[in-house]
Amino acid sequence: MSITIPVSRAAPALNRATDGQLDRLDSILLITSLALLGIGLVMVTSASISIADRNLSSPFYYLQRQAIFIMLGLMAAWLVYQIRLVRWEKSGMALLGFSLFMLMLVLLPGVGKEVNGSTRWISLGLFNLQVSEAVKLFLIIYVAGYLVRHGEAVRTSIWGFIKPMLMVGLAALLLLLEPDFGATVVIIGTVLGMMYLGGVRFMQFVSFLGLFGAAALLLVVSSPYRMERLTSFMNPWADPFDSGFQLTQSLIAIGTGGWFGTGLGGSVQKLFYLPESHTDFLFAVLSEELGFVGVCMIIALYSVLFYRAIRIALLAEKCGNRFAAYLAYGIGIWLAMQAVINMGVNMGMLPTKGLTLPLMSYGGSSLIICCMAIGLLLRIHYECSVYTNQAVSQEGKKKSAPARKRRRRAGS
Repeated sequence: MSITIPVSRAAPALNRATDGQLDRLDSILLITSLALLGIGLVMVTSASISIADRNLSSPFYYLQRQAIFIMLGLMAAWLVYQIRLVRWEKSGMALLGFSLFMLMLVLLPGVGKEVNGSTRWISLGLFNLQVSEAVKLFLIIYVAGYLVRHGEAVRTSIWGFIKPMLMVGLAALLLLLEPDFGATVVIIGTVLGMMYLGGVRFMQFVSFLGLFGAAALLLVVSSPYRMERLTSFMNPWADPFDSGFQLTQSLIAIGTGGWFGTGLGGSVQKLFYLPESHTDFLFAVLSEELGFVGVCMIIALYSVLFYRAIRIALLAEKCGNRFAAYLAYGIGIWLAMQAVINMGVNMGMLPTKGLTLPLMSYGGSSLIICCMAIGLLLRIHYECSVYTNQAVSQEGKKKSAPARKRRRRAGS
């Protein structure tokens, strides 16, 4: 039996239902997310201990900072969990404008911080904010709200489909100027997935997908460093000490792991051979130390995370909250896609991208924003659980009312 409750009617009741929030937490999603955070903290410590000792004379420097980021991320997730979804829905346009503002701000000389030839960060003192991480979440919120407001136009007219894609395309253009090709791919892929689930016509979807593929190929061909990444990805052993160095070291690490790995802390490739071993290539170190069994465990955890996001989206659809459903779908697609791309890059199945492993890799921006996304999923589950329980209770009272009347008549 399908139960549909309009959000406008359920909202007053939700204000009164503040007790028992912890009882309505999605325990599977919460445990899975905490497991990824915990394993990530251990692996970041293992992967960075030698580099931190050599460069900073503090072996546990990255451990301490990652622990701080996790605490900040958990606090951010809790704050997000306290905010009603209707507030996020109403702030979609403001978040879109703020996203574009930050993307332009990071490109200003003296504001954006350049690392390895890319200007993607704004210094906040404690850590550097990677703007693209926040933009991913904010654009998902905007698109989810747009699909609710203009769902009919998206399903029936090409302009309804093109309008949000123009806004997303503008954000993608600013990302490419940093440049951040990996984040652009994730954002476009996530938004297209949400639009498809929102009912966009199949031919429009395929046409835009083909157009995006052609534009991506043109960018690769016209950019020497992207072309070098593509050619080195296809045959990294052709130049293993220059363009193919990072990928060959990653493949050596993964191949060395075998079934059960070399043991925690036993990685050789992290000892100044594998660049970015605690950030983009953390998965390679994990594969070397925990082996095939450890890799399967991580893949299983991300699979559960994606499964719970989809289940929460279906629950939101059941209780009639389309914004929550689209938001949960978008978060699930984003986190799963980024995890798959990161693993694919580490295994040599995809060209090198500067994407972290969600909830695991070192980095304040990625970790905090991913925790906020998990907080949103938990909030969606909580609100929809409240709506559903109240609907079942009301339906039970309606069914029991005639029986009470019959008992009163029989007693009289």
